[in-house]
Amino acid sequence: MLILRRKKNESFLIGDDIRVTIVECAGDGVRVAIDAPKHVSILREELSEAEQMNQVSLAPSADSLLSLQNALSHMVLPAKPEQETGANND
Repeated sequence: MLILRRKKNESFLIGDDIRVTIVECAGDGVRVAIDAPKHVSILREELSEAEQMNQVSLAPSADSLLSLQNALSHMVLPAKPEQETGANND
């Protein structure tokens, strides 16, 4: 990990085509401007983590599928009512 000290309006480069400029320094955070090619994805870390968690949630694990299969195999289905023949046996 590289740690840099920059002041307001100072920049640093990542590779040849990404420039990060410090726009504002405040007590509760720093505002940065990122100039990068359109094909470079820029995403806040917490959003990336949430997206990864959502992807994991969408894909059920083998254990959860086996648990569901086991639970369903032990279910007792209600008996079907006998079909009426239309004849009256009184």
